[in-house]
Amino acid sequence: MLLENLPFPQDLRVRREAYALASAGYLVTVICPSAKGQPSHEIVNGVAVYRYPAAPQAHGLASYLWEYAYSMSASFCLSLVVFFRGGFDVIHAHNPPDTFVFIAMFYKLFGKRFVYDHHDLSPEMYLARFRSGGRPFVHRALVMLEKLSCWFAEQVIVTNESYRKVAMGRARVPEERITIVRNGIELSRTMVPVEPDQELRQRGKTIIGYVGVMGVQDGVDYLLRALNYLRRGLGRNDFYCVIIGFGDALEDLKALARELALQDHVCFTGPIFGEKLRQLLAAADICVDSSPANPYTDRSTMFKIMEYMSLGKPIVAFDLPEHRFTAGAAAVYVTPNDERAFARSLAKLMDDPDRRKALGATGSGRIKTQLAWEYSIPNLLSVYKAVLPAAGIFEIAAPRAEVPEKAAAPEAMQPVLPGPELDARKDPLASQPSHVLSEAEESTAFSA
Repeated sequence: MLLENLPFPQDLRVRREAYALASAGYLVTVICPSAKGQPSHEIVNGVAVYRYPAAPQAHGLASYLWEYAYSMSASFCLSLVVFFRGGFDVIHAHNPPDTFVFIAMFYKLFGKRFVYDHHDLSPEMYLARFRSGGRPFVHRALVMLEKLSCWFAEQVIVTNESYRKVAMGRARVPEERITIVRNGIELSRTMVPVEPDQELRQRGKTIIGYVGVMGVQDGVDYLLRALNYLRRGLGRNDFYCVIIGFGDALEDLKALARELALQDHVCFTGPIFGEKLRQLLAAADICVDSSPANPYTDRSTMFKIMEYMSLGKPIVAFDLPEHRFTAGAAAVYVTPNDERAFARSLAKLMDDPDRRKALGATGSGRIKTQLAWEYSIPNLLSVYKAVLPAAGIFEIAAPRAEVPEKAAAPEAMQPVLPGPELDARKDPLASQPSHVLSEAEESTAFSA
């Protein structure tokens, strides 16, 4: 597995896929950048990990080109180490970036297979980050790299139906070579009670929660302007919004909050780790996703939505196609990009605790019966059954999609999986910042 935009095991999607494959009997190696203090080589829950020093954070086209050139060179060198030490059968590339295809093309000369795991629509993300449209030649290059990745892959993994349509339409990938492997939260995490943060609960106000990456494309500025209208246009001062996360737009967002005089109503926490993150979200009365409508967000599944649902939280979000598919009846949907409508929906939900409770219960039920990670594992294994049909690896059945009318004990809802224990209470990674472990995840924990 080749990974560039996050270390392992901090990238949650890659971590879940690697653990699932290792649990099914495959020998999995991950090549990725290192986080501070991580060794260059170790075994993590049965997954071999080779790391290279991460490139400095990129700002601007030239630094991104340098980052990708350096990362591809380092990944290729480490892949040679793995190739000569023990060998491998498949290159599994996680985008972004889509430049891993060149490493895969080299190994295809030796009969290796290529699986392209399409986390993010890089061309659409680029356009979303630049409201002026960016540079046309960069967009064209990103489209071509995506097409090359699709064309040379024996199997393409996508995160949702929207991405499947892009692969079929833009890259002309046959339907039989595309498999949807949705992001999800482990059932075990949904079964662990979370104690709400008491400091927040004692404020005596309606707590609004947001978690996610804060880039230009993520729409937190829409949220701040909606909160400003909630206060000044609707006369509501009985709320407090906790904004958790980080990103290259964070300082601009703090400046906007000061400009709107929201300091007493908004708190930017920065990165929050593990259980503390879930305690903060558990204290929220309403959770929000203010991602605006654009070609990227319209097609991407935001992982924060599932995080909210797993905690039984009602959601207010702009009415985007993948929001509706994920949250279903667990959210209040607002006309896209309409900040005042967003504020009015918040106000109505603030005054309706019964509806908040009903929305939260619906979301929690969808996670437990349809959207947990365990329901995606069989799809992932089907990809490898197609790519390596002679491997003789056994399959893991998805848990039952329906909950009996009479509530069963929590244990009855958890599928029995072979291999490493993934319970969050026992997981050594539980102290990692789950909000930066990527949804389209955000890839990032907060996108696809």
